Amino acid sequence: MIGLVMFAAALIMLVIGFPVAFTFGAVALYFGLGAAWIEIIPDGGTLMEFWEEFLSMFSMMPFRIYSIMTNKILMAVPLFIFMGIVLQKSELAERLLESMGTLFGKVRGGLAISTVLIGALLAASTGVVGASVVAMGVISLPIMLRHGYSRPLATGTICAAGTLGQIIPPSIVLIVLADVFQLPVGDLFKAAIIPGLMLVGVYIVYILIVAFLKPDIAPALKPEEGIKYGASVRKALLAIFPPLTLIVLVLGSIFAGIATPTESASLGALGSLILAALYRKLSYNMVKEASLETVKTTSMVFAILVGATAFSMVFIYSGADEIVENFMTHLPGEKWGFLILSMTIILFLGFFIDFFEISYIVVPILLPISETIGIDPMWFAILIALNLQTSFLTPPFGFSLFYLKGVAPPEVKTTDIYTGVIPFIILQALVLVSIVLFPSLYGFHA
Repeated sequence: MIGLVMFAAALIMLVIGFPVAFTFGAVALYFGLGAAWIEIIPDGGTLMEFWEEFLSMFSMMPFRIYSIMTNKILMAVPLFIFMGIVLQKSELAERLLESMGTLFGKVRGGLAISTVLIGALLAASTGVVGASVVAMGVISLPIMLRHGYSRPLATGTICAAGTLGQIIPPSIVLIVLADVFQLPVGDLFKAAIIPGLMLVGVYIVYILIVAFLKPDIAPALKPEEGIKYGASVRKALLAIFPPLTLIVLVLGSIFAGIATPTESASLGALGSLILAALYRKLSYNMVKEASLETVKTTSMVFAILVGATAFSMVFIYSGADEIVENFMTHLPGEKWGFLILSMTIILFLGFFIDFFEISYIVVPILLPISETIGIDPMWFAILIALNLQTSFLTPPFGFSLFYLKGVAPPEVKTTDIYTGVIPFIILQALVLVSIVLFPSLYGFHA
């Protein structure tokens, strides 16, 4: 049971606040020592044999690290991160929000609807959750509050729209899962489009229903506050066209088979610099800052990968993976029991830890079991991606909640944000359930 205790210890340390990469590495070393001691010393083994056993656990570590560093799929991660940061610094979100707000403002809930649509566009062009939530929190939230929107609806909409970057391509979550599942990134991107658009549609329908039932919490803008409709349409189109062109070039080149995801990410990084130049935001300092932020984020990702690799080696050595597999394959309902339990576990862990840890620690444990049961890996990957997206919204450690609270006006309380995201968490859960129950509607084979 040492592997299961190790997993619980790592989770407790993460909840306390220890750094992720160092937590997994340290837990692997300490429990590796314990596992080697239990294996050798009680049977009369020597200290030399103990150290040989301990070192044998990590004998493949250099090869694993080299494999990670030369992984062509993961090379797309820093390029897409760089693209998103450059677009953030070019004030793309600000331009989109200002133009779309005037376009939909005369509709009940129009400001919230425009926020969702901008969230989808930012997701497809930047994919950076923090940047999207902060930008919409700074610009869209004060406008919605000024026009009488309820705080929970306004904050919940911004948090939910900001997390769309985790499911709408080009998503870092999908790239990571493609690596874990050994699936083509382009195929996973294609598979995520319909669920992503479904989420956008469900959010908009919910806002329209709420605005219809309770007009006072999502009022329309007064006619005199808007501008001429034709002018607002032209302004919106001018704001949407540049990022939309970049989205078509990046995703279109992948879907058409013209370029690999890594090559398309390079194209996106170059395109983001061109857009920044068109917006007159391109400068040496901006590129330097974006590069430094990219290096920091990428280093964090790969440090987690190395720590997770060490953790998985000790976990497998202890035999815990066999215990988990035996338990999961003998659940009532077989495939459906496994799906329900695995989705519940991922949702629960999402309350406390980030999607990187779940992707590289939990998913590799569940993946062989799903293959044994005969679950379509593409379907399973999308279910996990949608579930991981929810982790950005779930209290108490949902990152979107912290991002928004950091830029929200003083009158917006944490309870307002927590209350606001609950309906959107339920909507995400309903979309997840619909994909489980009706996979053929989304192009999957159950």
